Amino acid sequence: MKKRILYGEANYAAIVRENGYFVDKTAYIEKLESVKNTVFLRPRRFGKSLLCTMLESYYSVLYKDNFEELFGHTWIGKNPTPLHNTLLVLHLDFSTIETGELEVMEKSFNHTVNLKLKSLIRNCHAWLKNSPPFDPEASATANLQSLLDHFSPDWPHPLYVIIDEYDNFANQLITGHKDLLYKQLMADDGFLKTFFKLLKEGRKTGAIHNVFITGVLPVTMDELASGFNIATFITLNPKFENMIGFTQSEVDLLLDDIYKDYDIRPDTRNEVQDVIKNQYNGYHFINPEGEAVYNSTILQYFLSWLCEFKTMPKHLTDMNLKTDILWIKRITGSNPELTEDFVTRLTTENSIDYDDTLLTQKFNMSQFFEKGFFPISFFYLGMLTRKNDFSLTLPNLNMRRIFVEYFNELHRIDVSTGYGDMMQHFVKTLDLKALFAGYWQEYVSQLPEAVFTKVNENFYRTTFYELCSRYLSRWFTWNVERSYPKGRTDLEFVGKFNECFAGIRMVIEFKYFSNAAFKKFNTSIENFTLIPEDTEQMAGYVEGLQKEYPEARVSQHVIYCFGNGGFRVFDTAPLPASNEPKS
Repeated sequence: MKKRILYGEANYAAIVRENGYFVDKTAYIEKLESVKNTVFLRPRRFGKSLLCTMLESYYSVLYKDNFEELFGHTWIGKNPTPLHNTLLVLHLDFSTIETGELEVMEKSFNHTVNLKLKSLIRNCHAWLKNSPPFDPEASATANLQSLLDHFSPDWPHPLYVIIDEYDNFANQLITGHKDLLYKQLMADDGFLKTFFKLLKEGRKTGAIHNVFITGVLPVTMDELASGFNIATFITLNPKFENMIGFTQSEVDLLLDDIYKDYDIRPDTRNEVQDVIKNQYNGYHFINPEGEAVYNSTILQYFLSWLCEFKTMPKHLTDMNLKTDILWIKRITGSNPELTEDFVTRLTTENSIDYDDTLLTQKFNMSQFFEKGFFPISFFYLGMLTRKNDFSLTLPNLNMRRIFVEYFNELHRIDVSTGYGDMMQHFVKTLDLKALFAGYWQEYVSQLPEAVFTKVNENFYRTTFYELCSRYLSRWFTWNVERSYPKGRTDLEFVGKFNECFAGIRMVIEFKYFSNAAFKKFNTSIENFTLIPEDTEQMAGYVEGLQKEYPEARVSQHVIYCFGNGGFRVFDTAPLPASNEPKS
């Protein structure tokens, strides 16, 4: 039976038993054993829940008879540690806890934890001296205390506590600006801090062998510090940078298997790799000069389509990723002026300064909505990544699209009506001049005057790409700032290998002159001529492109944008005869 991409599946045992593709991260299990009271933070959809279920399958006594089935094919299966399948595992998921009034949250918390405790006691009775008392009406902390009291210091099967999404319900209070409720939740005598104090006590007595905690933001952990000040943060530890997310070498091996198993045309491989690298790679959590990692879950959205249809999906942005714009609104929405400045800067510059010390320390809720803290919040949310030691950047085209969409929303720019005819004309003619003229007439004309003081070539490149991707994704993918031996192209239209424009590449160089800079040319826009240096620069890029894709039909275009006054498009190497789209 062919292996499958089990998109969204976070149960490790299910992936193995259902013959799902799996990138082997089990070597990190051994590394984690040297860390006590671990806290590991990563953005949503990066595979934290899968990591938690993998740890549960490895350590739980309940899976002892299934060790070879679940891990025999992995690194840890061939190099097991003495602790495998020797512990009682309490695996909690706080993302299911309801938010509301404090009483609602406490009731939901107790219900969630008590269900897991009850299940643990029932399923692991063979490894317990006798059944410890359990009161379904008691608090989660009281029932956990009863269980911990059951363990003697030399008991061979202590508790391993895994808490997934530890900050989920607290984050909803923070971003919902429910400050009073949050303070009540974090009170010293509150149910949450009391629970974490008990975890600390259990670690001290040895009844709890270890604790592993995942989440997105370190805000809640800072508030809980007095109750759980034994935590070891490995979020920014280089040893664990790639514990989740896929490296390029891991993706290469995965693609090797997929292309072989599904008999996909080998000549499409380079194009597929280009697309997924642009769309889903680019995250640097610790070392900006190191190897970037892919968002593994969003990559699986693409790969599942590739396996099923042997082509690329029409739309490359997973709809689940669109929910990230809600986080942008929640965090920045309390101050419209700061929101507009933050989003506009990233849209125009794709770079924003940050204070590195804020990434290496815990922080509290009072900082969360400060302007200088926006970059830090979005780093932890996975929307920004390290560009260098001084600035953060949007990691890939998926995130660029999301920020441009929000930019359009903030400035009330309509991107849904009035574009059909120009896009249809382009599909029939591949007339880039007409396409850009339509973009200028329909999109640029809507920009507020104040925006033109901030625009640059990156702004025109990014917004033009985002608009075209809305309408032309059936036929094209795009490269933005793709590297070649002699530099980086600004923008490339790439005909999809399974569509009528296969093999076509339109390489575009953007040049921007402010109104003041353009006056120095002492000419009109209509009489402005192509600058020879720009043609030479373009030729250098294309030389590298054609070595990599010798069969590609490449056209070259330079687009000059003059403040808010107008533009010129020059074709420096026209395409062969136009292609009519397949019906």
